Amino acid sequence: MNQAAVIIDVQGLVKRFGPHTVVDGVSLTVRQGEVFGFLGPNGAGKTTTIRMLCGLLTPDGGSGTCLGFDVIRGSRQIKPQVGYMAQRFSLYEDLTVEENLNFIAAMYGVPQRRQAVAETAERLELEPYRQHLARNLSGGWKQRLALASCLIHRPKLLLLDEPTAGVDPKARREFWDRVHQLTAEGITALISTHYMDEAERCHRLAYIAAGRLLAEGTVEEVVERQGLTTWAVTGGDLHELTRRLQGLPGVEQVVAFGNSLHVSGRDAAALGRSIEPFRVAPHQWRQVATSLEEVFISLMSGEGGAS
Repeated sequence: MNQAAVIIDVQGLVKRFGPHTVVDGVSLTVRQGEVFGFLGPNGAGKTTTIRMLCGLLTPDGGSGTCLGFDVIRGSRQIKPQVGYMAQRFSLYEDLTVEENLNFIAAMYGVPQRRQAVAETAERLELEPYRQHLARNLSGGWKQRLALASCLIHRPKLLLLDEPTAGVDPKARREFWDRVHQLTAEGITALISTHYMDEAERCHRLAYIAAGRLLAEGTVEEVVERQGLTTWAVTGGDLHELTRRLQGLPGVEQVVAFGNSLHVSGRDAAALGRSIEPFRVAPHQWRQVATSLEEVFISLMSGEGGAS
């Protein structure tokens, strides 16, 4: 993976809307064939960053390239080689699946349009729905149609903005399986998501909050760099235990996970001293590996979201 061509290479991207800085110095490197996860709370600047990468917005600061073209001056060269999927379903509800795909193919000037529509519909298993109106499709099939529209012009890069929001777990899994198939063929995918299980399916990921990049790397690298120590505790009145633990030295977060609590902090010694008086019956304590979700809760609590 490290020897693959660089597809996205940007440094210090900035975007302002009026007095608000929505993206504040974001730098990213994404290589060919990667599934790159882009995470952060609502309003963090993910969508704005994605729109700058695909040429829909012009950065106010920073520099870099996407697909080898300058992100500020090369938007006309970037757009035809990118498949962009917006957060909300953005195709025509009153057109059929086939009509939507034909329209998108015409916009991109795809040669042999009829063949391209047929091949794309077959590849995404949309063939039985070609004459269905888009508005009558379920959330999962709308998602599949949106992905088909991103692929019909054979892009080199997919920029997918929370593509699995509002679809069921089965459709989410099928979507990610399909993305990994595409990247195995050499397509690169940058995907924003709120789901931790999806983040863990990425080759690398970045976390953004308040417009600033706070973490980047593989899942293992991101977890390790945060340096959190985590204990799991079960038994007794966990609600009351939560109240008593919060605010103690070294205790940065106390989060319910099913029938247990996860208690985390960066200062392992201080954390150990604070929980020691509570390590008695009826509670059972054990140290566990820190999860990606706990890392992101820690990052969110430290930064919050942007406008």
